[in-house]
Amino acid sequence: MIHLAQLRIATIMGVRSKGLFLQIAKLPTQLLISAALLAMPAPALAQGGLPLGRSSFVADAVRRAGPAVVRIDTERTVVSTGSRGVPQVLLMDPLFRQFFGVPGAGIPSQRTERGQGTGVIFQPEGLILTNAHVVDGSSRVTVVLVDGRSLEGSVVGSDPITDLAVVRVSSNSPLPVAPLGNSDGVQVGDWAIAVGNPFGLDNTVTLGIISSTNRNASKLGITDKRLDLIQTDAAINPGNSGGPLLNAEGQVVGINAMVRSGPGAGLGFAIPINRARNIADQLVKNGRASHAMVGLVLQTDPRGVRVASLMPGGPAARAGLQIGDLITKASGKQIKDPAQFLKAVEANGVGQSLDVMAMREGKIINYSLVPVEMSEINKR
Repeated sequence: MIHLAQLRIATIMGVRSKGLFLQIAKLPTQLLISAALLAMPAPALAQGGLPLGRSSFVADAVRRAGPAVVRIDTERTVVSTGSRGVPQVLLMDPLFRQFFGVPGAGIPSQRTERGQGTGVIFQPEGLILTNAHVVDGSSRVTVVLVDGRSLEGSVVGSDPITDLAVVRVSSNSPLPVAPLGNSDGVQVGDWAIAVGNPFGLDNTVTLGIISSTNRNASKLGITDKRLDLIQTDAAINPGNSGGPLLNAEGQVVGINAMVRSGPGAGLGFAIPINRARNIADQLVKNGRASHAMVGLVLQTDPRGVRVASLMPGGPAARAGLQIGDLITKASGKQIKDPAQFLKAVEANGVGQSLDVMAMREGKIINYSLVPVEMSEINKR
């Protein structure tokens, strides 16, 4: 065995010199045997007790969830006047149009814009999870399955705050369904498999790891979303939006949402499936998602979160909170950053009293806030 190991190493390294071969032969026996094992084909390794086969865990994972990954083709009707940058009042003047050679420029025209994204079937009734930005404004939605079937889809509901939407399709035959995992159990370093249709290339699979969890969207410069994202280095490209992020078992742990371009390119982000499932349930039941809001802006403080500003007449202001107050607890739980406070508000829900502990000038003060619906407070 030792001589076989020596011969195999010499062959791998392309050794031609007898002197160099003798030097290699002097290497420790354990190292030589390990090198020989690495050089053996997979069947030989399997005979030695290592459970290696021709199929990888990635192939197994994709085989489990892949059939439920769909392509979503959209059409949008865009209305334009055909004269961008020209004030409408001038376009309405016939002398102006005649002088500048733009007759009829004020007459609206229509064109159809086509888009593409990805979705994943998560309920056998034909319910598909995707991103809101994939289907927003669509006049027609077509769902294409891996087996080639093309089905007309309808948008059940869309939530721009979390960038999630649900599409429904009907089929005379059973539809494949992807198993949903538990995103709360995802850890940094876990395998991450992204499946989707980037750049129109159907059924594309990329592999990486979970780079970070609970990455707050506001830290990425995204201020119009309420999201704590899963970060991955698995390639997510245009067209991947709305597709699943799988774990090593083939369970959906996230919905791919965005990728960072420019400096820091290659960072992909997915919406945790536990969050997506909650929003999807609301969209299916009510056609919209509820988001609680108390009307304040917070800053991180070593001891908690400090109130930076208050919305006049908002729930926090009505409860008596003031700028500069240091919030340390919400619903009895310690608060260390604004994201934790936001989670407490959303978990509490609209119309239910939320107990908040704060400090002002060294004194502890207890408040009772009643969150309201975000859409209602934005109307004020």
